[in-house]
Amino acid sequence: MTTNTKRGTLIVIVGPTGSGKSSLAVTLARHFDAPIISTDSRQVYRGMAIGTAQPTTEEQAAATHYFIADREPESDFNCGRYEVEALALLDKLFQESEYVIAVGGSGLYIQALCDGMDKLPEADNLLRQELKQRLDNEGLDSLVAELRTLDPDYIEHVDTKNPARIMRALEVCISTGIPYSIQRRGEQSERAFNIIKIGTDLPRDILYERIDKRVDMMVADGLLSEVEALLPKRELNALQTVGYRELFEYFDGRITLDEAIDLIKRNSRRYAKRQLTWFRRDNRIAWFNPSDIEAIISHIKRQRASDLHSR
Repeated sequence: MTTNTKRGTLIVIVGPTGSGKSSLAVTLARHFDAPIISTDSRQVYRGMAIGTAQPTTEEQAAATHYFIADREPESDFNCGRYEVEALALLDKLFQESEYVIAVGGSGLYIQALCDGMDKLPEADNLLRQELKQRLDNEGLDSLVAELRTLDPDYIEHVDTKNPARIMRALEVCISTGIPYSIQRRGEQSERAFNIIKIGTDLPRDILYERIDKRVDMMVADGLLSEVEALLPKRELNALQTVGYRELFEYFDGRITLDEAIDLIKRNSRRYAKRQLTWFRRDNRIAWFNPSDIEAIISHIKRQRASDLHSR
């Protein structure tokens, strides 16, 4: 048996929105004296603290956080760029820390960090323009319907309200003749660090109750003012997300405030369900109630000891 030569351990905390990931991350960061990097595709943006549930001032004071409000919504940021920046950051962090905590619910960002992104075809500008024209003329539902025909597996997992992801998947399907979901199942990239994955698991009724209460708290904390300030930027991809789309409709006068809040709750619950479907496919994730701190720490230490003595 040989000794594992990898540098440090990345503790990856995943789970649906509202399941207590951020609080657990801070608890583990303090226990293991570790910094935290976010794997959330929206928390990286400034001016979106409430709607994206960025870590609180107290949580950020309790542990060093990265990829939180460190760029403008106009930034061209995606999971490929995240992979490059996050790996470079980890090279530095593991020089000083034995552990680093990664936390968030964006499945593609977690895949990019842990396994690398599949080598998909480059963007076809002409096809992209054609799809953009169709989006403007026919609406998003038309593109979703075509993607459902070309790739029924992917449509079960993607956010069907996200035009950027729908267009990219359609672009790959049309240009290659092969479903996008198949082309995304490439080989994992080897990482220079050990990875331990922890999932936050709650009974569905409790999770949904927590989501509803969190939406109410966001509104009480000033979500409407945050969204109103972002109205001039509403077409940006960063703002095509739950909590912003619904309130844009409210400010347009299409729905009442109560209807917008109900939609945010409903769409957040649906998003949580899609997240769980995505993460349940990964058998490397050990699932725990987020309050069971002792069991989580014990699992991490056992897994860490096993990794150190693995071949």
